[in-house]
Amino acid sequence: MSSIRAEMSGDTDALLQRLNKLKSLEKRGVLNSIAEGLRTSTVERFQSEKSPEGVGWTPSIRARESGGKTLTDTTTLKTSIHSQADESGLAVGTNDIRAATLQFGDERTIRAKNAKYLTFKVGGQWRRAASVRISIPPRPFLGISDEDELDIRESLEEIFKE
Repeated sequence: MSSIRAEMSGDTDALLQRLNKLKSLEKRGVLNSIAEGLRTSTVERFQSEKSPEGVGWTPSIRARESGGKTLTDTTTLKTSIHSQADESGLAVGTNDIRAATLQFGDERTIRAKNAKYLTFKVGGQWRRAASVRISIPPRPFLGISDEDELDIRESLEEIFKE
């Protein structure tokens, strides 16, 4: 699983400390519920095309040209998002090899391997080149939004009321 570490601060820290003190509470179930909520909100970002901070993703060339959505051509990345939890913590992520590049962006040079030239289409015209320098803008989809943090805080407060 690709990993990105996100930490919450403020009132949530105090609630998590209180949660650790409750021996009778089944922490795995609570953390599993929080993890599933985070997984759901991560998957929903593919519909809104926005980062956890609410910033819109730079549209991909394919999405601009065909009118589709960025990062959802095949839905492989979106459906690879999963969550796991145990008594010690939780994780939400993906094992998709492209995830880090799409989350953080990248610049790289692509070179022809099996032929003298790369052949590709740009703006409806075919081009040939021995190498091409590309820039992939970051499109963050993993992380904890303010709304996620509020949902977690409310869930933990509800548990403490019970």
